[in-house]
Amino acid sequence: MSRSAHPAGPRHADVLPEGHYSAPPADLNALDPRVWPRTASRTTDGSVTVGGLDVKDLAEEFGTPLYVLDEADFRARCRAWRDAFGPDADVFYAGKAFLSRAVVRWLTEEGLNLDVCSGGELAVALAAGMPPERIALHGNNKSSAEIRQAVEAGVGRIVLDSFQEIVRVAHIAERLGRRQPVQIRVTVGVEAHTHEFIATAHEDQKFGLALAPGGGHPEAGGGQAAEAVRRVLKLDSLELTGIHSHIGSQIFDTSGFEVAAHRVVGLLEDIRDEHGLELPEIDLGGGLGIAYTSEDDPSEPHEIAVSLHEIVRRECRAAGLAVPRLSVEPGRAVVGPSACTVYETGTVKELPGLRTYVSVDGGMSDNVRTALYDAEYSVSLVSRASDAEPMLSRVVGKHCESGDIVVRDAFLPADLAPGDLLAVPATGAYCRSMANNYNHALRPPVVSVRDGEARVIVRRETEEDLLRLDVG
Repeated sequence: MSRSAHPAGPRHADVLPEGHYSAPPADLNALDPRVWPRTASRTTDGSVTVGGLDVKDLAEEFGTPLYVLDEADFRARCRAWRDAFGPDADVFYAGKAFLSRAVVRWLTEEGLNLDVCSGGELAVALAAGMPPERIALHGNNKSSAEIRQAVEAGVGRIVLDSFQEIVRVAHIAERLGRRQPVQIRVTVGVEAHTHEFIATAHEDQKFGLALAPGGGHPEAGGGQAAEAVRRVLKLDSLELTGIHSHIGSQIFDTSGFEVAAHRVVGLLEDIRDEHGLELPEIDLGGGLGIAYTSEDDPSEPHEIAVSLHEIVRRECRAAGLAVPRLSVEPGRAVVGPSACTVYETGTVKELPGLRTYVSVDGGMSDNVRTALYDAEYSVSLVSRASDAEPMLSRVVGKHCESGDIVVRDAFLPADLAPGDLLAVPATGAYCRSMANNYNHALRPPVVSVRDGEARVIVRRETEEDLLRLDVG
């Protein structure tokens, strides 16, 4: 592997172009524990290990790009969330972040429940042995087949998202001779501080039923949510167990949950007054943020748990309600920091006076979040240490798109060369879940590492896989 110095782009002492970056770190070889898996460290020769295994060896055995998932880290985060919320709450892992049969088995063993939002996710959960009563089914447009699959399996809850879905679930449950537990998803008019494409609680969006009267049914008091409660309570095949809300993603401040809880508890109070019924559950959703860069400072699970429990208790006391069982749905906050993506450096191209473009052998096919959400990530040279000065870099993929960016602005060593391995941490959530075959790229494998052992839990796609689907 060549390690000769590469003509460097702008240094931190120069006048730099406008971008997302801050000052270069004091030590380019340091691994911020807030961003990297807990077992990540550098060896004496400067390469990075995760789960006791050198990334150079992992890259040689499994190829690149490669998702490396730290099993011990994942399990520890599961336990931290479970223990923080305690016996009076349920923690549902949001499977959309990343799901595989191995992950489902880890969740089951660590005592977490599972939230799925498609028939495919439900099939993986059931195939891996998750008890169906510990599964919740979400989605704004569940098909009849997905609903039937869930009711037949005996899932613990289906979260209703529309008036039509109330009828659909009730009809299927009745035909199967079941009484299906359900919750109603409401939009509470709270927009968390997040990217507009991943904000999910303001009223002008596809999820949930509005609490506000403006969206209400003509003959009903209150909004759509109150009318949905009336309709569900009239149907013998449905058992209304609670109210669900979700205010956004990558949230660092629990103040949005306080407003959401206040409004949801207001609905619970109305239900008691109108129907003489106190619902036993309240689900405040997920969306808790993680550190993608050293500038992010997320709260620990125990801090979040204390805050959310107190918010719900306070709101219920004020309304004269018994405190319902609380549910939360962390996904990214569990799996996000537990993984990193390893790439091999290809072209290193300096643009004098601007930056250096570093091309890797992956890109928007294995991490589309930068292109979709302008997401920010960190990146490090992991196959060796370097004492070269920092150069302003943009890590890009190999796809035929100018927006194919992995890390928009980063400082990498000025001696970076083709063949060096780079790793982007905090890629456990949504990267493999949203991976695609653009340019007929092959989706990378997921390799779990623990105590010096590695195993493939999701294999790399092959050209045969692509051709097998192409039946024309």
